[in-house]
Amino acid sequence: MPANYVLLEKITVGAAGASSVTFSGIPQTGYTDLVVKISGRASNPYIDMTFNGSGTSWTNRYLYGNGSSAGSGTQAKFLGIESSTSNTASTFGSGEIYIPNYTSSNYKSFSAESVQETNASSAEMYMTAGLWSNTAAITSIEIYPESSGTWSQYSTFYLYGVAKLGTTPAIVPYATGGDTIMTDGTYWYHAFLASGTFTPATGKSLSCDVLVVAGGGGTGSNFSAGAGAGGLLTFTSQSITSNKTVTVGAGGAGNASGVGTNGADSIFGALTTAVGGGNGMYNGSSEQGGSTGGSGGGKTNSQTTGFAGTSGQGNAGGGGSGTTNGGTGGGGGAGAVGTQGTFAISGAGGVGSSTAISGGATTAAGQLSGGIYYFAGGGGGGAFDGNQTAAGAAGLGGGGAGARGIGAPVNANPGTANTGGGAGGASAYSAPGANGGSGIVIVRYAV
Repeated sequence: MPANYVLLEKITVGAAGASSVTFSGIPQTGYTDLVVKISGRASNPYIDMTFNGSGTSWTNRYLYGNGSSAGSGTQAKFLGIESSTSNTASTFGSGEIYIPNYTSSNYKSFSAESVQETNASSAEMYMTAGLWSNTAAITSIEIYPESSGTWSQYSTFYLYGVAKLGTTPAIVPYATGGDTIMTDGTYWYHAFLASGTFTPATGKSLSCDVLVVAGGGGTGSNFSAGAGAGGLLTFTSQSITSNKTVTVGAGGAGNASGVGTNGADSIFGALTTAVGGGNGMYNGSSEQGGSTGGSGGGKTNSQTTGFAGTSGQGNAGGGGSGTTNGGTGGGGGAGAVGTQGTFAISGAGGVGSSTAISGGATTAAGQLSGGIYYFAGGGGGGAFDGNQTAAGAAGLGGGGAGARGIGAPVNANPGTANTGGGAGGASAYSAPGANGGSGIVIVRYAV
C-alpha cells in the first residue's frame, strides 16, 4: 500500500449478515481522494453504491467479460460483481473503488473494478466508470447488494484516504485491531465483534476508553423465563502502550429440551472481566448464573423472586407470577431489573445501557433508540397461551422478546448479535429456547 494511503475505516460483517455497509463521518480535510477495497460475498452478487444516501443523479458505463463472452451496459449506482452464496463455499470476490476529489464542488466521478471468485468453475469481471452529478462533498458511502440482498459473514470493507504526497494527513489511526475502525473527527473507535488483539502503533502511548460487554444468556424450552443480558463495564483513561488481548464472549446456547446456558465472559487485557448473562429458566428449574440471571416462574408457583445480577455489571431478573401457568419473569438488563410476571402478562426484559464510548452510529452495533445505541438488554419472559394475553417485551439493548404460542409451540427469540442481549423465553408445548446475543468490545481514543 502506498505511504500516502491511510486506513480511515474497516468494517467486517458479523454472523447476522448485513443488508448494507456504510462509511460515515468521512474526514473533510487532510485527503484528496478516497479508495474502498472489498472482499465480499453476498446473496446477490451484483453491487450498488450511494453517496450521502442519495439514489439520484447517477450515470455510469460498465464493461464485463466471463471468459467466453464480453459486453457493456449502463446502470445507475452499479459497481460490479462479488462472489455469490451460490458460488463455491467460503470464496469471496474482490473489488476496488477509486473516488478522486471527493470534497470538491464539482460533480463526483468514480471508477471500480471487481471480480468473482468461484474456484475456476466460472469467471466474471467488471470495469465501471461512473458519475454522481452532485456538487456536495462526500461525507458517507453506502455499499449494498441489489434486490435486497445480504452481505455474508466475514465480508470486509476498507476505506482509505489518499493524502497529498509530502503532506501529513490530518487524521490517522494510532492502533490496529477490531472488525470496525472508525473516526468521527474527535475519536477513533475500534469495535471488536469477535476476539482479537488491540495493538498501538510503535512508540505510541494511548489514553483509551473501553466498553466491554459479555454474551447474553440463552433460554430453556417449554414456557421459559427471559434470560439475563451480558455484564457491561466501562473503563476510562486507560494508558495503553502494548498489545492487549481482546476476548468477545459468545451468547449462551438455547436448549430444545431443558435449561439454557449462561453467556460467555468478555475481557480486555487484564481489566475486570465482564460476566456472561444468566440463562432463562426452564419450566421452573432452579438453575441460573452470570451477570443478570433470568427469573424463575414457569409452571411452578414458588419462584417469585428473580436472581441477582453481578454487582456493577447488571441487574436482577424479574420473578414469576407465583401462580400456576401464570407469567414468567423478564431477564435483567445492564440498566434496569427485569419485571415480574403477572398472571396475564409475562415480565419484560430490563433495559440495557448506553455509553458515549460506543461512538453511537459509528460502530454499527447496539440497538438504536432516539439516536443513541444501547447494549445488554434483558430477554422477555415466555407465555402460556391458555391464560396469558402477552409474552414479555424485549429489553432495549438487543434483548429477545418472549414467545407465546396459541395451541402450538413458538420458538423463543434470540438476543441480537454483538449487543450482549439476553434471549427471550419460549412458549409452552415444548417450544425450544434461543441463543443469547454475543458480546462486543469497543476501544476509543482521541484523534
